[in-house]
Amino acid sequence: MRRYHTGNDLARVQSIPELADLARRLLPHFVWEYLAGGAEEEITLTANGRDFERLGLCPRTLRGVHSPQLDTILSGRPSALPLAIAPTGYNAMLRRDADLLLARAATAKGVPFCLSTVSTSAMEQIVEQVPDVNLWLQLYCLRDPKVQEDLLKRAERLQVSTLLLTSDATVLGNREWDRRNFVRPQQLTLRNKLDVLGHPRWMLNTLWPRGMPSLGNLNRYLPREAQNAAGAQNFLGNQMDTALDWQALARLRERWSGLLILKGVLHPADAERALALGLDGIVVTNHGGRQLDGSPSSISVLPTIAAAVKGRMQILLDSGVRRGSDIVKAMALGADGVLVGRATLFGVAVGGQAGAQKALQLLADELRRSLILLGCEGVGELAGQELIRY
Repeated sequence: MRRYHTGNDLARVQSIPELADLARRLLPHFVWEYLAGGAEEEITLTANGRDFERLGLCPRTLRGVHSPQLDTILSGRPSALPLAIAPTGYNAMLRRDADLLLARAATAKGVPFCLSTVSTSAMEQIVEQVPDVNLWLQLYCLRDPKVQEDLLKRAERLQVSTLLLTSDATVLGNREWDRRNFVRPQQLTLRNKLDVLGHPRWMLNTLWPRGMPSLGNLNRYLPREAQNAAGAQNFLGNQMDTALDWQALARLRERWSGLLILKGVLHPADAERALALGLDGIVVTNHGGRQLDGSPSSISVLPTIAAAVKGRMQILLDSGVRRGSDIVKAMALGADGVLVGRATLFGVAVGGQAGAQKALQLLADELRRSLILLGCEGVGELAGQELIRY
């Protein structure tokens, strides 16, 4: 069993798994399970990490690589690393103003930041307080066309360049671990209430002085008395459009003039159909193992998807990225870059902006080291890199 240092000094943290261990000890049980858990038996969640581990790298020597290039182009703009911070919801449960802290960390490190529809900070707050942010927006397809249209208009006014439509979460996955922590929606069990009291640092960083966060992007669509976590959750549950189909995606493509990416692709036929509709990219993802348990890991299906659309649209991957070497493996199998969600969430939970930047720096250092040992001058040489399957 791996052992990590027991302090909270970010300077001593050596890896994303170590950040995760610190976050686990810092957060109340119900928050940790929300962050780290998966659907049902967590088969897919487990496969995400396991299938990365089953891929090996074959180093080449005497290549004379000293300072490999880590930068690339993502969604038409330069990025210092081949990654973006993934859209994740309810982040202020981890730390107050977590979305703003993540946006600042991404901007400081020169990578894009993707804000979720269910973020706890509104998109306007992000742009106002982090004006240089390379902001992408993740969109859920909503039943009320007026609400969806208003979200799109707000994004256009803020000059959001890239829109990610999430297609794999029209209903929430069966996250049994989440329900076990509550006697009813928004009402923790007695055991969890007592556990919260045992985490004063989390309460100070998160609950004080405003209490549990609401969802900033959605507040304007809610009655004043419902502008809280429970009200937003009920609103979203009623608004998620389970009838989302390819025709709806085609209408969105026609409506949105910026770059449009489909998030939720696990089959090459879906990638080809997205390409035919004129989309600019896809995210190969199983939603971090939080939706359909038993679906394949993202990395296992990436090669067939890349074979279908590589070079004709941008391919991003998420779910399971915890090491710089995981980025190498994804790009070797056809990805143009990755999205990282939990990795930076562990960091922001532990150390705010500095923690999120630490997570990005750890990935960058591991990526650089991997490229040197592989004999690659930059991430552009990774496509087709030989991998070993254990």
